[in-house]
Amino acid sequence: MRRLLPAALAFAAFSALPASAQSVEEFYKGKSINLAIGFSVGGGYDLYARHLARHMGKHIPGHPSIVPQNMAGAGSLRAANFIYTAAPKDGTAFGTFARTTGINPLLESGATFDGTKFSWLGSVTDDVSICVTWHTTAIKTWRDFTTKPVTLGGQGPSAEPDIFARLYKNVFDAPIKLVAGYPGTNEITLAMERGEVDGLCGLSWSTIKTRHAQWLRDKKINLIVQASFKKVPEIGDVPLVMEQTKDKEKLQILKLFLAAQKMARPFAAPPGIPADRKAALVAAFDATMKDPEYLADAKRLDLDVNPVSGKALDELLAELYATPKDVVKKAGEAITK
Repeated sequence: MRRLLPAALAFAAFSALPASAQSVEEFYKGKSINLAIGFSVGGGYDLYARHLARHMGKHIPGHPSIVPQNMAGAGSLRAANFIYTAAPKDGTAFGTFARTTGINPLLESGATFDGTKFSWLGSVTDDVSICVTWHTTAIKTWRDFTTKPVTLGGQGPSAEPDIFARLYKNVFDAPIKLVAGYPGTNEITLAMERGEVDGLCGLSWSTIKTRHAQWLRDKKINLIVQASFKKVPEIGDVPLVMEQTKDKEKLQILKLFLAAQKMARPFAAPPGIPADRKAALVAAFDATMKDPEYLADAKRLDLDVNPVSGKALDELLAELYATPKDVVKKAGEAITK
């Protein structure tokens, strides 16, 4: 047998080492991390993700570049399923999805994952969802919304506009007609402006402020209801959905969905990535949330930054997954009819 030279022996020994023997810095140096965005270009989730991608890489050992990739479909369920099942589990991929995505497996069969098993990095902010209608429609108030026919835009069964539209239709008997099939909220808002639909639900207040500030300035939209546990002062006297019923069962159903507002702009890597790389990604996310350049850029873009840690998301999802089965069953029925 041919003898190996000392250098060749060292190389062979290094090559035989498991991947975990590499330091995090050695692994990430010269690499790119793919960031799957579960929505089309131009919406709020897209804006938050691209902003994070510009800054987070410098806080990861080895300084990999982060490459945003839009993967719209099924209200971001396509991207969530991809990150959970098909994306590399080596720390070179993570994604962002709708805030309700983590609880989708409790409610429907279209989700092929367990929300508690993602490697949650954190959420850039918490938020509140709003139902809005265009100023030319007859639907100006919550009373109008629950008593007059209204046509709302949607994407697909797992999307927030569809979830909240069906939720209000079934919990409050609102005469809502849902027109689904739009790729994202950006396309729905354009349809609303063109008069194809009256409005939409599940639109983040942060998106309204950043992407559609002119609507507020020019009084182009009616703010119908806040999906939150407490009023946001800057939104004004817009009713809270939790104050629109005293029925205990209905309140339990609403609470399951409103709890997801805590994870308004969530980011998660696949389950099962090496522990040291997961820790590095979580630490990098946390460091980015305190980065002066990131915060200055966020202020310029008028983005809310009120971070929720990955640990807090883990705890929230554990609590939601412990919801009594009878409540979960009724909640699931409320968004599928």
